[in-house]
Amino acid sequence: MGIQKGDSLHYRGSQLDDYSQLPRHRFPHRSLTLSLRAKATSSSLPGTWGFGLWNDPFGLSLGFGGNPFRLPALPNAVWFFYASPQNYLSFTGDKPAQGFLAQTFRSPIFHPLLIPAGLALPFSRKVTRNLLGKVIGEDSVALSVDVTQWHEYRLEWSAKRSAFWVDDVLVFESPVSPNASRPLGVVIWIDNQFAAFTPEGKISFGVLKNDEAWLDVENIVVSNK
Repeated sequence: MGIQKGDSLHYRGSQLDDYSQLPRHRFPHRSLTLSLRAKATSSSLPGTWGFGLWNDPFGLSLGFGGNPFRLPALPNAVWFFYASPQNYLSFTGDKPAQGFLAQTFRSPIFHPLLIPAGLALPFSRKVTRNLLGKVIGEDSVALSVDVTQWHEYRLEWSAKRSAFWVDDVLVFESPVSPNASRPLGVVIWIDNQFAAFTPEGKISFGVLKNDEAWLDVENIVVSNK
């Protein structure tokens, strides 16, 4: 999987998934073990890449042109995730927000705090972020892995546990696990985009200049429990 060299004006991405033509309530998985071997071109690629499961929370489709109807949602995800320094992908003050992570998010379909969070957004993004941090369960750990070399990765997702292995060594385990009442889809990707919602309340997103970059994957095994 690769992206071509390019400027900071255009999005470039490559993705494998099993959900893109499905509405969110029909995503395939409610528990899963995913294993694969992978290596990346560099340990400091602009943008993001990774592999795991999510609910495509930022997807927006009104159902035209044969696409499924899908509105934005709160994140549910469990994945190995790389984010370049322009990203800040954490809603708490004590979790890593960039680099190579094992990361999991758990969100409800709705929470009463979402109402004041939305009302506060035009006036104080910092307040909105703090409220979202109370709604969205999150856990993660930074990983010290040479991603430019082949490694075996495995993650297990169940209703009460998320667990991550690298080369058959357990590197992270958490009771924070995506909400199994809402199914997830497998995603493996590399792109040149960034998104940040910092503790100071700054929101930024866009695309980055990049050299040609690759994420090589093999031996993908998906096992539903």
